[in-house]
Amino acid sequence: MAAASWYHRDISRVMAEELLAKAGRDGCFLVRDSESVSGAYALCLLFQRHVHTYRILPDDEGLLSVQTIQGIQAKCFRTLPDLIGAYQQPNNGLVTPLLYPVHRARQGADEDSDGEDGRGGGHAASAVLAGGAGTGTWLGAPVAGRTHIPQQLHQRLQEQVHSSPASDFMGFMAEYLNHHLQLDLEALRHGHPQLRHLSTALVTACRALHRRIDFTLAGLETLARVFDPPVSPRSPAREQVRPLGPPRGLLSSDPDLELLLNKISTVNHLLSSLEKKVLKSLQETVSRHNLALPSVAAASPPAAKPLAVQSFEVKVGKSQRATLTVDVESGTVTVTKRGSGSPEEVIPQDKILQLIKYQSVQSKVRLVYDREPQRSLSRDFVFPSARKREAFCQLLQLMKIQHSNLDEPDLISVYVGTWNMGSTPPPRSLASWLTSRGLGRTQDETTACIPHDIYVIGTQENSLGDREWVEFLRASLKTLMAVDYRVVALQCLWSIKIVVLVKPEHERRISHVHTSSVKTGIANTLGNKGAVGVSFLFNGTSFGFINCHLASGSEKTHRRNQNYSDILRSLVLGDKRLSAFDLTLRFTHLFWFGDLNYRLDMDVQDILAHVTKKEFEALLAVDQLNLEREKNKVFLRFSEGEISFPPTYRYERGSRDTYMWQKFKPTGVRINVPSWCDRILWKSHPETHVVCNSYGCTDDIVTSDHSPVFATFEVGVTSQFVPKKAPGSDPEPLACIEWESIEVIVKTASRSKCYIEFHSYCLEEAQRSGENTSQSCDVPGFLKLGWSAKHLPVLNPILPDLEYLGDQHLLLSIKGVESCESYGECCIAMRSMIGSMPQQFETFLFHRGEETGSMRGWMKVRVPKERRSTRERLYEWISFEEEDAEPAADAPTRPKSPLQRLRYRSRAQRRRRPRARGDAEPSPTVLSRSRPRSLPEPAAGYTNPAYFIFEGVP
Repeated sequence: MAAASWYHRDISRVMAEELLAKAGRDGCFLVRDSESVSGAYALCLLFQRHVHTYRILPDDEGLLSVQTIQGIQAKCFRTLPDLIGAYQQPNNGLVTPLLYPVHRARQGADEDSDGEDGRGGGHAASAVLAGGAGTGTWLGAPVAGRTHIPQQLHQRLQEQVHSSPASDFMGFMAEYLNHHLQLDLEALRHGHPQLRHLSTALVTACRALHRRIDFTLAGLETLARVFDPPVSPRSPAREQVRPLGPPRGLLSSDPDLELLLNKISTVNHLLSSLEKKVLKSLQETVSRHNLALPSVAAASPPAAKPLAVQSFEVKVGKSQRATLTVDVESGTVTVTKRGSGSPEEVIPQDKILQLIKYQSVQSKVRLVYDREPQRSLSRDFVFPSARKREAFCQLLQLMKIQHSNLDEPDLISVYVGTWNMGSTPPPRSLASWLTSRGLGRTQDETTACIPHDIYVIGTQENSLGDREWVEFLRASLKTLMAVDYRVVALQCLWSIKIVVLVKPEHERRISHVHTSSVKTGIANTLGNKGAVGVSFLFNGTSFGFINCHLASGSEKTHRRNQNYSDILRSLVLGDKRLSAFDLTLRFTHLFWFGDLNYRLDMDVQDILAHVTKKEFEALLAVDQLNLEREKNKVFLRFSEGEISFPPTYRYERGSRDTYMWQKFKPTGVRINVPSWCDRILWKSHPETHVVCNSYGCTDDIVTSDHSPVFATFEVGVTSQFVPKKAPGSDPEPLACIEWESIEVIVKTASRSKCYIEFHSYCLEEAQRSGENTSQSCDVPGFLKLGWSAKHLPVLNPILPDLEYLGDQHLLLSIKGVESCESYGECCIAMRSMIGSMPQQFETFLFHRGEETGSMRGWMKVRVPKERRSTRERLYEWISFEEEDAEPAADAPTRPKSPLQRLRYRSRAQRRRRPRARGDAEPSPTVLSRSRPRSLPEPAAGYTNPAYFIFEGVP
């Protein structure tokens, strides 16, 4: 099984079809894992330019059989190779015999041997002898000023080198003694006896042995299965693999096998005992040298205090100057003209109806407020900068929240930070990072110290112990914000960590917390690269956060793309009922960040020249992540804030003035061009509220060769809805979701019949349609499917209220009737579909991070008349508007009602109105390609042949 080259493990359906299309011969085949049934397989077979997929299912006894057409007797086989061998003969129920296996590509043994990122994330690179093999001096030997303990151990190691044939292995150990023993010693002094860096060094040093054992073990297991007796339900379980131990039995009669087994037993004993031996030695060292914990004078946290009153200088009209004073605690905005000793007007927060941000003038805002009953006024104010305008809007938003009488919030603030720490302890203060100050789009000083509701901190190459790191973050936030944040989750994979902290008052609102991790290091078995993730519900809104460290090296773009796909496929987060859906569709808001390691494709001297002139647009045009997103290779339909800060990697440690772009290695000079390796992206359901308020990096944290990166978000959330009308004896009116038609185009070489599955939190259970009523294949490689109203279910939400339904979304999955595997999934916002007339929708289909087609149709959500009341959300009173027609100063204005605004926004989104950078994705109503923010929109529209069918182009 392990040696069968036609078995491609868990590749996606799309990739399997692409491999068969490249092979191009009738009878080409491969086997992959089934996406719909755990433990089953999918046999993919090419015939007459179409791919036919058959499920291979195990029975209760573990025997395998192929699901074929009716009338053909199913045959059972003990192993997958036996099954494939039998179906290479004709007349077995398949469209053609299995003739030409499509072999899987072999990965190189040195794949992703990451040695370029400074200190390698705590995973040592091989040390070499300086000056040749006989000098006995190790590169990177301990420098003056280090404790004498590693020096003594290092001297002992040098004495062993000349008598040991394992010089490469000794190189790993020398690197551990030089750079990481001290970190283990420090952790031990702080009460953490895990010796994480020793474990990492041993895993790295033994990885060649690991690969050989995997290879040999697979062969031995195959051989063992050949001699297994037949299994029946009454027979005892098969003998499990015995733990390693001394040789015994018949095998010991062969001297070579006896020697091999003795060696394996010795390796097992040494690996098991070595960590205990090192731990005992270090504990004795701590005790002998009286190494006490260093005394750190922790600043006493300030007492919680009210927000200070903030003032803003603004321009009113063409030349008049005024001062706006915001008092969050008292809930007032005061307007005072320059030169006037007394306020011109004091506006209470409950009189403020709307705040409109101009997009054409980034520093301008319009305030709409009630002055008299039945009469409202609007006034325009121009701030000195867009940053000051944002600070003013945030303070008014905070004022509204504090003085609202809502039991549950409509709006929360989320902080996301990522930092590759370079295997070095952090500085004493992380103030600039945690308060979003530095370079790029940063927080204004008037709002920088307003505590966020949620902090999500992702780190890579973090050498601190888990508990130590969490407590350090909590103490830092308590010092800065005077809030004792609570831990929601901590998830670690080697030195990759993610921590989620929330305000104490939100702790009860957090539920359904899930954590997961994925290794993407060498052969996807090492955790030096990979991802950690956390998901949870905040009241009725689902959140997902993923922190990753992808493959390094300018030339490894494809490997990074593969890392992304592996993480997307393997990370287990969110509602288990949605596990069949693309990970990016399972959450209302998904944030993905970390050291993505994408580089700039430009000569280093040209990069340095552009950075000096702050010409970032030219660099963003050659940014590998932007280029791969433009090709739809990774992060489909994700958003990223505008990058207006310099590349965050690779700096000289101790300074932010110089990029260390040269790395000297035994094989020559390695070039690490300055790049934006550290990124924060997000993807939200359509017609939800998310605004990126800051995106930048620090300029004063210099312990690593990476600069910490931060982003802050304003996120709309929903609460558990409570109907205003109590249930009575009369039958409850029902809302209903009705479909007129659905048309789907999927990227596939299959001709399978399909059905649609409907999922939503507003439905009691998942629903499914009938089989498609029309089907055509006009464009090679694409299948067009259609459903009429008769074959689509009428869906009845559990609650009929407009206020509730306006926040709901539908997840749809197109599945094959025979394989039950998904051809693509999508998300539709119900807000735009509410009304008595059918509304058209169009959206993309995704599966495993790939765009697999598109869907369009007509539907409506009917709400009973008595359930159409709604309310304005706290985030809806701030909107964006182009400066088309300006009303006269102090002109009466009639703001739209919440229901009018809901409908207005839906229509505007269908017209694709301009939206501010960082807004949530609009309703998927027009098929347009998602492009990185920093790249210009293409002149042409569609590039996928599938969409030409929608447009009627031959």
